Amino acid sequence: MDIQTIKQRFSIIGNSPLLERAIDIARQVAGTDITVLINGESGVGKEVFPQIIHQLSARKHGPYIAVNCGAIPEGTIDSELFGHEKGAFTGAHESRKGYFEVVSGGTIFLDEVAELPLSTQVRLLRVLETGEFIRVGSSKVIKTDVRVVAATNVNIPDAIAKGRFRQDLYYRLNTVPIYIPPLRERKDDIILLFRKFAVDFAEKYRMPALELDESAKQMLMSYRWQGNVRQLKNITEQISIIEQSRLITGPILQKYLPSENRDLPVLYNNKEQQGGDFSERELLYKVLFDMKRDINELKKLVVDIIDQGEISHELKREHQSIITQLYSENDKKGQMKFGEAIPHEEPIVLDSYVTPEEVDESLSLQKKEIDMIRRAIEKHGGKRKNAAKELGISERTLYRKIKEYDIR
Repeated sequence: MDIQTIKQRFSIIGNSPLLERAIDIARQVAGTDITVLINGESGVGKEVFPQIIHQLSARKHGPYIAVNCGAIPEGTIDSELFGHEKGAFTGAHESRKGYFEVVSGGTIFLDEVAELPLSTQVRLLRVLETGEFIRVGSSKVIKTDVRVVAATNVNIPDAIAKGRFRQDLYYRLNTVPIYIPPLRERKDDIILLFRKFAVDFAEKYRMPALELDESAKQMLMSYRWQGNVRQLKNITEQISIIEQSRLITGPILQKYLPSENRDLPVLYNNKEQQGGDFSERELLYKVLFDMKRDINELKKLVVDIIDQGEISHELKREHQSIITQLYSENDKKGQMKFGEAIPHEEPIVLDSYVTPEEVDESLSLQKKEIDMIRRAIEKHGGKRKNAAKELGISERTLYRKIKEYDIR
């Protein structure tokens, strides 16, 4: 089967040489039982390639299952993958087959494989090397015949250096690597994808399809697309529903493209900044930006109260330097400048010190983080998967933080 036929069969849009190279490798390895590791950023469409490999292989009539390793709690993932015996742990009321046993003769796709605990990585390595595994709570060795395709958006060599991933498992998984390029490396495909999504949503919502003018096309191609194809599809659907005009211009499109630096600062990939879990750092940055926004809103509120004369003259005199600083920051035209009199009162002579005092803006990050986790869980009715997505972290990380902070 040639590359164009594969594209049509699996609804792959794009003519990028990097994309076609990935499809060609998947086609060539499909007829073997070689383990494949798919690398690529979140949202690039990695889940399509295991299906290509399975459907073009001799196992196409066998079972196929996709397992999101990051969505299964650490305490149950061994049971999910390898099964367990009755009474192996609390709640194990009967024996259960794991995925590796159920899918024998077919293909198993391990998405987010870098999220696996180290103990589970040891079990997986044995399956890859010998085709054998042991159920949780059993001593009986079980044989399986499974083709393993794994995927990750994590830089595994970095994870190995930090002790979070086994080097021997990496070499065993990485027999044939397939790299899926992000949208910024296949800019010419962005317009094709937008048109495809626009037509799909036009049919779904029974409305004319969107069209782009030249400025909008240039804006789409120059945008970074950190969420890749998934983000492009979501934005196309938003515009299709909200905008009345079917011709999308640059200014219209700009309203739907979030600023690349608005929520998080750029994180450089150097050794000094690689400590800690990246998803946790994202959460902390989000907390800090929320705190900064709240403080700025509080400052504006204080200035409004002063303008309305709802603060005593004695309090104004006591906190002269802070009030002066607030007016300077808000830059209100016609209002008080540094060293001038406070509005609505007689002039006050400033003391010898005029250096603005620093407002203590330090708050507990841990308390803020716990509050955000609680709000996300309540918002989604206790569904941890949706709450983790809202917070921008993996479900496994959320599960660990719930246990760590004893959130009920």
